[in-house]
Amino acid sequence: MIIGILKEIKTEENRVSMTPGGVEVMKQHGHSVLVEKGAGLGSGFADESYRKAGATIINTPKQIFARAQMVMHVKEPLPPEFDLIRKDQIVFTYLHLAADRKLTRVLMQRGNINIAYETIQKPDGSLPLLTPMSEVAGRMAIQQGAKYLEMAQGGAGVLLGGVPGVDPGTVVVIGGGVVGTNAAKMACGLGAKVYILDNSLSRLRYLSDIMPR
Repeated sequence: MIIGILKEIKTEENRVSMTPGGVEVMKQHGHSVLVEKGAGLGSGFADESYRKAGATIINTPKQIFARAQMVMHVKEPLPPEFDLIRKDQIVFTYLHLAADRKLTRVLMQRGNINIAYETIQKPDGSLPLLTPMSEVAGRMAIQQGAKYLEMAQGGAGVLLGGVPGVDPGTVVVIGGGVVGTNAAKMACGLGAKVYILDNSLSRLRYLSDIMPR
């Protein structure tokens, strides 16, 4: 299969859908990989890294859409790309179609094959391609929350970890799923007092076992 790795065009999206290491794996399985010029720069991967891994660097997204049997993005296709999608082509990316009627209708009209990262499930029901996003979201939530507790940001001047003679801040996490667990881990790491609320007693028992005291 010819796989095309597109540069993200959504505002402030700096990720890339495949690393040079991923290209090596694809090559080992007999696939060809086309990478749009500069696609990995926002994630710290130069074009030369992709070349060394066995990819071919392509100048424009139009060329990739024209040649690739499957195109990969991090985020959903945007209007400049709609007319480039071929009927026999696989689009593999985060789609979130439930919140985007226009994109849903466009893809139906194009008649191509669409596979959303967020819908891929393992036999145990877990979502392996959504989990990393949730892990990042949980950790970022605490990082951002801690920033906005600073007085310079309009907060109350609370330091989550406290200092000798001053109690640490308190963090309440609602939900003990992937996002909540990672938020709790981050808050614990900063030294905060952490409470997790969840409607599953078995999940709370599990979290009680793995969380630092």
